[in-house]
Amino acid sequence: MVRDPSSSDGQFVQSLARGLSVMLVLDSPEPRTVSDVARAAAISRAATRRLLFTLERLGYVRESAGRFALTPQVLRLGHAYLSGLALPQVVQPHLERLVGSVGESASVAILDGNELVYVARVPVRRLMTEAISVGARFPAHATAMGRVLLADLGPGALAGLDHLVGELDAIRRRGWALVDGELDPGLRSIAAPIHGRQAVVAAINLSARSATDTVVKMRERLLPPLLETAAAIERDLAVGAGDDRDHMANSRATAE
Repeated sequence: MVRDPSSSDGQFVQSLARGLSVMLVLDSPEPRTVSDVARAAAISRAATRRLLFTLERLGYVRESAGRFALTPQVLRLGHAYLSGLALPQVVQPHLERLVGSVGESASVAILDGNELVYVARVPVRRLMTEAISVGARFPAHATAMGRVLLADLGPGALAGLDHLVGELDAIRRRGWALVDGELDPGLRSIAAPIHGRQAVVAAINLSARSATDTVVKMRERLLPPLLETAAAIERDLAVGAGDDRDHMANSRATAE
């Protein structure tokens, strides 16, 4: 259950929160009117109009015939996050090797609230390929990677997922998850955690069409290379963390 951040202290900037809410509401294929946005964001129409005007002046929103939509400039926000994140750069070559080895699509994702966010992906080249790209979001509980990440959370963070508690416990014990056709009836996915120094920081998966293998054969074929790749990524992340600590120590020594 998400708490109300505005109730924590006097540092909360409500106008910024409202502006971000408006941007999230505009995350839709169709442009929306001021009234549509105000209703969806639960903000007054007058305040919504001012926020949209400000976002338009800043270049994040465009207006046409009284309807508003996001502009490509919003991608800079996501790019700033991803470019500052070491994870995609570390995992990409591992994903490419994994896909070359098993012939199935591979991805890495992180958890953002109740959603799974893809941060790296290597699709296999086929006539029918899942239309998933970096930045894509899905409900975490309905995906193998999402369940791996949810399994690492404490019970207090699993409100509304009581029906999955037993399965998440099993995933935590065995170290992998398999989901068969929950998001796409024809797609099966198997996922494993990627551990950082103190907790699971991401998940990695392989996805295959259900017609390719039975569940048992898929697990036998894909789980060993998947776990090996997760372990290799963890080793690289640990080395990178050590390099960062060494760099910080050297910088302090130089400064002294």
